Amino acid sequence: MRILVLSFYYQPDLCAGSFRTTSLIEQLKQQANVKIEIVTTMPNRYASFSASAERFEQIENVAINRIELPSHKSGMLDQIKAFTRFYLEAVKLTKNNEYDLVFATSSRLFTAFLGARLAKKKKVPLYLDIRDIFVDTIKDVLNPKISLFARPILSLIESYTFNTANHINLVSRGFESYFVQRFKQAQYSWFTNGIDEEFLGLEAIDVNDSEQKTILYAGNIGEGQGLHTILPGLAMGLDSKFFIDVIGDGGRKSILESHLYGIENVNLLPPVQRKELSDKYMNADVLFLHLNDYPAFKKVLPSKVFEYASTGKPILAGVSGYAAKFITDEVSNAEVFHPGDTQGALSALGKLKLEQVDRGEFVDSYTRTNIMQKMADSIIHLRSKSNV
Repeated sequence: MRILVLSFYYQPDLCAGSFRTTSLIEQLKQQANVKIEIVTTMPNRYASFSASAERFEQIENVAINRIELPSHKSGMLDQIKAFTRFYLEAVKLTKNNEYDLVFATSSRLFTAFLGARLAKKKKVPLYLDIRDIFVDTIKDVLNPKISLFARPILSLIESYTFNTANHINLVSRGFESYFVQRFKQAQYSWFTNGIDEEFLGLEAIDVNDSEQKTILYAGNIGEGQGLHTILPGLAMGLDSKFFIDVIGDGGRKSILESHLYGIENVNLLPPVQRKELSDKYMNADVLFLHLNDYPAFKKVLPSKVFEYASTGKPILAGVSGYAAKFITDEVSNAEVFHPGDTQGALSALGKLKLEQVDRGEFVDSYTRTNIMQKMADSIIHLRSKSNV
């Protein structure tokens, strides 16, 4: 069985899509009589972080093709150029190859659309792994005039893409109402994000009894996270013993920097490798998470929740909707506040126990390897029962 895997991000890139796909491939390649061809990009998630990778690698039964993208940051025009290059080069790479199934993992729709086009062309089943609802999100994050023009076109692309799929996996249960009623022909599953090996078995450390306490945010600094709407006010309202470290990069970093001008208890730090990141987690006193106050984000479940929860550290989360419910129900010693609500954040911080707790049951339930093993089985099962 030959499987084409389409993922805009793959190791050694630093992002949720890369970590998820890498883990899935580790499980999928262990299936009997499977050959995997991956079409992805050279590491490109952050302009400020570079990692070396080969354009082509053959590792056992896995062939990896990495496409070089034009230099870009996080602007819309840059993203369009990058996705266009990815799309065109992927079509060339796969033109003369035959497959038994196409798998595409996508947050911004267009990798999923590429998967639909190739599956149609090759006349094979399509398995989509959906990490966000792009059409639902753009109305909140784009300029209204651009959104008014783009949304009808994107809705047509969305309809074509998801109506082509034989199976759709949704990483958040919050997506269910949007998809199931619109695209009834597909089978559905809900294999969530999970906890990677790097964050399993982290050594407990003594409670930090020093006067200084660190609140840590690690991840993308974009419009979706809306850090510029919460961190300045939160920083100014904190007790003098608290400092905030922000590790990451993204399209709204410069805006965040401008909003933090003159505020001295926030440190902006560049992205780091995952091993170093786990050490940062364990040396922090509180782990911070935030999504912007947009309706579309009421449906999502950030992958960062799983990393944070695995550490046993206190979690302060500015989220609403499904993510708020999930954290409240599943994660101990975690407090939720409404996005952008400075006073709510300060109140929630005061309710946290500044100590490490045992979340063993959560870790057992959401270990990435176990989740991806089940997902790999479902991919193989789709091909075995399909008549396409």
